[in-house]
Order: sequence, then C-alpha cells, then structure tokens
Amino acid sequence: MANDNGLNSANLILDNMNYYEHPVFPTYPTPLASCAPKAGFCAPPSTIAGYLSSDVAAFAPNFVTPRVHQASLNMERELADRFAAGISYMYVHGQNLIRARDVDLPTPADVTYPVYDESGLNFLGAYYDVPSFSNWQMTRSMTCPYPPCINPLARPISQLGAINEFDSAASSFYHGATISLHRRMTSGLYFRMAYTYARAYDDGQDALVAGRPTTVQNSYSATSERGPSVTDQRHRFVISAVEQPTLFGRDHPLPSRLFNDWKLAGVLTIGSGRPIDAKVFGDPNQDGNTANDRLPGYGRNSFLGPDYATADLRLTRRLYLRPRLKLELVAEAFNALNRDNRRVTITDDGFTSTATDFVQLDKTIGIRYFPAYYQRPANLTRATSAYAPRQIQFALKFIF
Repeated sequence: MANDNGLNSANLILDNMNYYEHPVFPTYPTPLASCAPKAGFCAPPSTIAGYLSSDVAAFAPNFVTPRVHQASLNMERELADRFAAGISYMYVHGQNLIRARDVDLPTPADVTYPVYDESGLNFLGAYYDVPSFSNWQMTRSMTCPYPPCINPLARPISQLGAINEFDSAASSFYHGATISLHRRMTSGLYFRMAYTYARAYDDGQDALVAGRPTTVQNSYSATSERGPSVTDQRHRFVISAVEQPTLFGRDHPLPSRLFNDWKLAGVLTIGSGRPIDAKVFGDPNQDGNTANDRLPGYGRNSFLGPDYATADLRLTRRLYLRPRLKLELVAEAFNALNRDNRRVTITDDGFTSTATDFVQLDKTIGIRYFPAYYQRPANLTRATSAYAPRQIQFALKFIF
C-alpha cells in the first residue's frame, strides 16, 4: 500500500476567518458533504473542489545515509590521596542529516505587515517583513472588494498540496568541555563534582516521519535554519555524593543495629536555560503550513528559556534476614527543595513559545492599507508551565 503519494487521499483545510474560505465554511447543523451510512467513498461538493489538496512525501534524488564523526580527549591527575581531577573535551560532527522541505512552493517575495499590541488595537510603530509565498492583489474584484488582499497560495503543481522532500543536507556540531573533581569511595564517602560548558547547533535536522509538516520556514533558504540545537545547554553543574556512615562501633551492638548500615545518596543539578523557538500562529508566510512560522528577524531557537535546578535524595537500609534473604528499605525525594522550575511548551521539535499571532484582518495606518497584522504579547517567551514539584516515594524491596 502506498501512503502520502498524492493519489489515495486528499486534505481539506478551511479557515473561517479567511475571506475566500468563509462562504464555503459549513454551518451547523448542515454537513459539508452528504454521505450514505457506511459509504466507502464520499464525493466532495463542487464548492470545495478548489480547496482540496493531496500531500506527497518523497526522497531527494541525491539522498545518502547520515554519518557522524566523533573525537574526545580526556586527562586525569591525582591531586591527593583518593582525590583526582580531570578535564575532558568532546567533539561531534553530524553530516548528511535528514531534513524535509516543501518543494511545491512558488518563489517567495518580501511583504510588510504592521505590529500591534496583544489587544490588537494599539499600533506599536513597528513593521515585520516576511518572505511570503502568496502575493497581494492590488486591484478591486468580486473576491477582493477592498484591496490589497492576500491571494490564495498558487502552487507550481496545482493538483498537489505540499511535496515534502526528505534530503540529507543538514549538519550538526557539538563542542563540550568538562572539568571534574572526584573522591574515590573510602571510609563510607564518595563524591563527584563536574562542570560542563557546551555548545550544540545544527541546520534543523528532522525525523523521517512521512505526513508530518516540515519545520523549515523557507524552503528556498534552508541554510537560514542554522541555530542552536534543541539539546543545546551552555552550562551544567552536577554534584553527586554517597555517604554510608558508621556511627557506632561493635562495642555498641544495639545502637549499631539501628543507626549503622544506612546509605544516603544525593544529586544536585544546576543547568542554564535551553533554547526556545519563537513561533508565530497564523501562517504569515502563506505556505499552507502553520507549524514552521517564527518571529520575523530572529533565527531558529534564538531565545533562551528559564534555568533549571533540582536536588534529588535517596536513603536506603538493607536488612539481612538470612544468608540469601535481604530486605531493603528505600525513601526517595525528587526536587527535594521544591524549586519552581518553570518552562515553556515542549514539542517534538524542542521548546517553543507563541511569540505573536498573525491576524488576517484589515488595518489602516495613515494612507496605507494592510490585509493582516501581527499581534504581539507583552512578554514574547513567558513560561506557561513548570516541571514537577517535590515528589517523595517509599519502597520496600525483598531480595532473594
């Protein structure tokens, strides 16, 4: 069975706010198409025939298998008895990585739209330029009584919708350096401390998923996708320790049974913010894809999200019932300090935030008329969610 080949399925997307699509938008309770019960095929009405499209997924003719080059260097030196310090560096370079582009698009042209505040009433005195795949109609007609109007998208192959071509033109780079200090386990104590400075950036490599909207904003300028990777984190500091104290000697049998053989472990993690892709809702570039528009003037993942810090603790005690029977008591606390680690929306493409909306309603500024405008909130990348608060759990393990 062939999927996403443009032959066995069609898509219909209508926007009730669009001037051209509003007349054919269905109204309740009248259905868009009348189909017989259990019908295997339902013919669409002629009024929507021009809005039907079929998407295609295909491989580029020069597609090759991705490859990765990796190099690392590690040095460690003992500073004192049981104490050692180390420094390491890692380099990873990915080539021929997978990326999808919509190749059924006309050549874009730059258009300008005004920017309003979050209410949509107050002009902020700024304009955004965006490469648009649909031009403006400047003359009056039945479908455009008050020009200029945004014309419907005219694809080079009009019988098809998006042609998502998977190529192997993306690449990635990672540089990371780590400084560490650790103490080997002795006298019931072990700890490790490490700081990492790293940078990861790429051309927006994508997963090979047919039928998924492409994330490249402008298929004619895919190199402009270069930016921080979704895994990029510049600073990361981690301290981990294990303590198994012996508080009482053998000359105190009862206290030693109660307070010895406990093991306390903990991990403290502090990390800088991860990159955020400032998205725009409303398809301002008019390519029929609402998932790839970002704030004009900014590249992919240009904003930095909130930092992250958490402390996890674990307390265990093992009881020996018989030579082969053991009972282990476990108490764990995650985010023990209950820090409010805020974050924005997490998607398959990393952290995203709706930085502004593109509203297709007319605006007049002086003698200039615009068929749409940007509506920008006061805080472009405000946190809308948070990681888990403090969580405590207990466990009882029987080992035999």
